[in-house]
Amino acid sequence: MKETKRMAETVTVKSAQVFPPDTNYYGTLFGGKLMAHIDDVASISATRFARNPTVTASTDSVDFIRPIKVGDTVTLKAMVTHTGRSSMEVFVRVTSENLVTGAEEVAAISFLTFVALDENGHPVEVGTIIPESEEEKWLFDTAPARAAYRKTRKDHSKELASFFKKI
Repeated sequence: MKETKRMAETVTVKSAQVFPPDTNYYGTLFGGKLMAHIDDVASISATRFARNPTVTASTDSVDFIRPIKVGDTVTLKAMVTHTGRSSMEVFVRVTSENLVTGAEEVAAISFLTFVALDENGHPVEVGTIIPESEEEKWLFDTAPARAAYRKTRKDHSKELASFFKKI
């Protein structure tokens, strides 16, 4: 049996400045570039928790709330919020900061699912996560509803994949 860990033990923070090559025609961060940052920081958080290699099973959502402008600093904070037998839900909060004014805003939020693997690439059991703060308890308590939605969406995706195989 794997060990129990506090959510705080899985927190991973990554910051980067947004430069012109990172942006689109409107001078805002490419969505795909932000998604790569999200997957990276979430992967570190999941692996830190599992102490096994992990792979992304799904990106449940990436909600872009505010544009991130060239010159801003983007900061991502990830933490494992719930666990299954071999899976982990990871929450990522993205903020942008104008370094000149110090203004900081939530720019995006995301939920991802990772699976821990053994040396042969097979799913391996992970421990349990313990929430402590109000924010952590809310994320933990609302995770089963997200998991149920995730399962429904995955079943629908399998159905679509089967349908498109026939075309």
